[in-house]
Amino acid sequence: MKNILRYPWIVAACNLVLVLALYTLLRLVCYAVNGAMFPDIDGNHLREILCGGIRFDLTAVLYLSSLYLLGILLPLPARWRMNGSYQKVLAWLFLIPNAIGLAVNAADIAYIPFTDRRTTCTFFTEFANDDNLWSIFAQGIVQYWPVTLAGLLALAILFVCTRRTFCVPSVRPVLYYPLATAIMLLTTYFVVIGIRGGFGKYTRPITLSNALQYTNTPRETALVLNTPFSLMKSLENQHYVEPQYFSQDELAEHMNPVHRADSIGIKRTDNVVVIILESFSKEYIGFYNRDVEGYRGYTPFLDSLLEQSVTYDYSYASGRKSIDAMPSVLSSIPMLIEPYIVTPYSTNSVSSIADCLNRVGYQTAFFHGAPNGSMGFQAYARSAGFERYYGMNEFGDNSAFDGTWAIWDEPFLQYYAQTMSAMQEPFMTAVFTASSHHPYKVPEQYQGVFPKGSKPIHEAVGYADHALRQFFLTASRQPWFEHTLFVLTADHTNELTLPEYTNARGLYEVPVAFYHPALTAERRAQVVSQTDIMPSVLEFLGYDEPYFAFGEDALNQPKQHPYAVCYNAPLYQIFSDSLLLQFDGEQVAAVYDYRHDRCLHTNKAGQLPQEQLDPMTDYLKAFIQQYIHRMVHDELTAQ
Repeated sequence: MKNILRYPWIVAACNLVLVLALYTLLRLVCYAVNGAMFPDIDGNHLREILCGGIRFDLTAVLYLSSLYLLGILLPLPARWRMNGSYQKVLAWLFLIPNAIGLAVNAADIAYIPFTDRRTTCTFFTEFANDDNLWSIFAQGIVQYWPVTLAGLLALAILFVCTRRTFCVPSVRPVLYYPLATAIMLLTTYFVVIGIRGGFGKYTRPITLSNALQYTNTPRETALVLNTPFSLMKSLENQHYVEPQYFSQDELAEHMNPVHRADSIGIKRTDNVVVIILESFSKEYIGFYNRDVEGYRGYTPFLDSLLEQSVTYDYSYASGRKSIDAMPSVLSSIPMLIEPYIVTPYSTNSVSSIADCLNRVGYQTAFFHGAPNGSMGFQAYARSAGFERYYGMNEFGDNSAFDGTWAIWDEPFLQYYAQTMSAMQEPFMTAVFTASSHHPYKVPEQYQGVFPKGSKPIHEAVGYADHALRQFFLTASRQPWFEHTLFVLTADHTNELTLPEYTNARGLYEVPVAFYHPALTAERRAQVVSQTDIMPSVLEFLGYDEPYFAFGEDALNQPKQHPYAVCYNAPLYQIFSDSLLLQFDGEQVAAVYDYRHDRCLHTNKAGQLPQEQLDPMTDYLKAFIQQYIHRMVHDELTAQ
């Protein structure tokens, strides 16, 4: 019996079970550390998630252990397999890949709250031009020390408990080779089943969307999945598959991103200033939360500015990352499936507010206080038609660097205002702020000035709001201020606390507002998205050439299609002014009446009249088909 337990296939099985147990341990750590993200998980559902997660862990572990399994099961001569050096090499073929997998999986536990999902291969492209990743990583090791300890513990258990030696059955050669070959072939069969997630004519290889089978909300897929699996599957699926919901003749009837401007509008040559605020969720802004008992906001200046602006009760981001915001806000290209900037189609021709206004005599510039090239913003600004880019290099004073990401917002926004005053009018500019980004620091002179709130980001939001106040104070003294349209939005949401914001709707709620000294303030009960900004600006100016946008004018007239679309992996979402419909690419997965169910507790799919849902579903299908077709065929302009 003792020898049987040392046979190669038994040793291999024990080692695989060990790694699977460590993935489960890290899944429990992920739930413990990020429990606030998953308030509705009870004991039974947690068991379901843990059991479902093993399916994805098995695929990842089998991939990572494939060379080890091949080496340990090959029907080589017994003396070769029993050789000590051979067994040491096999042990390291098991330990090294699986140690890397566990380390990456542990590190991602701290990153999940910022993206609401496991990291995919786009991470490496997103930060390809950032030179400070190692310093950020080092800060994370200290700041998220419970995760660091859990990762080190998992690695220690792996190295201590892995079985490194084995013996082969003592049988005659005439039986040894057929037996060893049969065991290898049988094991290969089951390994293929494990990697595919099932076996059979109608079983598709397991992928990210299969995690929905074990969840109540898409957010919970971050618990079910593991990071090595997510990286592998995102590497496999870099290209879009074009759906065929409608014929090409029918498609434009439901949704057409090519806009033919109305030449009867008033022609203006006002300046345009687009301000993208880092991580400004609606939850932080008092203007949107006056009905929340005991609420304390962190943006007194922004509250006062929104009172003087055109705002919307139902305004949404198109994505959950900073790199999703630039295409959405400036080019009206949302994030579907993966961030546009890091897809294979990122070299497509695109238009933007800047590109369109360049044609009618505007000077254009983009501003971001991070090191030039960071996040791919400089490359996108150039491809989108911005004539100038102003980053940390152009700012020229590294003493104002926050030590992690960028120049502090207050000095950089002052630089922004002063640089615009030197530009020839009319001009169109955009700025992306940075100080409300993790690690949520404020300058030393402002320590203790702004409310700390219940989350680290709250104090940083208070500082960013102060910087915005100082910017508008400086801008209001400039001769160009009175004839400038200001657009205010945020790139995405971030750390959230209120139940109505920690769900598939609240995760995308950001401000969208238009301020002009001559524009009548109005709060509208309408649905808008970041993608509506570009057409709204162009129509306000009376732009009379064709342009390309997935959004619609929401400033000058009611939208023809009163919806907002986003992608909440792995589901597509469409909002009306009362309903949220989730679609998995083939059928409606859920419908919520968020006006009366702000926390999205009750799925009304199958309960609401079909005629109420059909217009939303048809528009969403057409939106998806237009998006993928035009992305694949490089048709993202009006020409």
